[in-house]
Amino acid sequence: MAASESATIIEDLKDERVPPALYWTTEQVAEWIEELGFPHYKSCFTTNFIDGRRLMRIEASALPRIGIVDFEHIKIIAKSIRDLLRVEEPDWTRSISIPPRSDLGMYLEMKSNRGKYMDTTTFEQFLQDYPNPKWQPPLANVGLILPRIR
Repeated sequence: MAASESATIIEDLKDERVPPALYWTTEQVAEWIEELGFPHYKSCFTTNFIDGRRLMRIEASALPRIGIVDFEHIKIIAKSIRDLLRVEEPDWTRSISIPPRSDLGMYLEMKSNRGKYMDTTTFEQFLQDYPNPKWQPPLANVGLILPRIR
């Protein structure tokens, strides 16, 4: 791990808005799933190398692919992941005119990827680089004056 990545982790862990689980190792995720009451699923997480950053990408539909097929367990684990990472539950009745994610949700989604920029960006830096990181619908050309074609 590079020094800049370590510094990023330290800065993020100092920020109360960032869930510490984002930086868990695969072993810590496996311990968490055991504490959640599912010790028989530890190997599902360890063999698939699910660490804190990959945990962000795990949603209910992905759990069967890693070996969790009991629907009641899937619901409990998916909700527990959202709670752990402080991500809001999807609101399927939400108007499409409302931005779909929080700043933290956008940051966690970015951090779930790997790469130099992702590895070295803190939440505070993310907020500075993207002062309004919410989804923006594409602008329409309504009202745009186009040349008349004859």
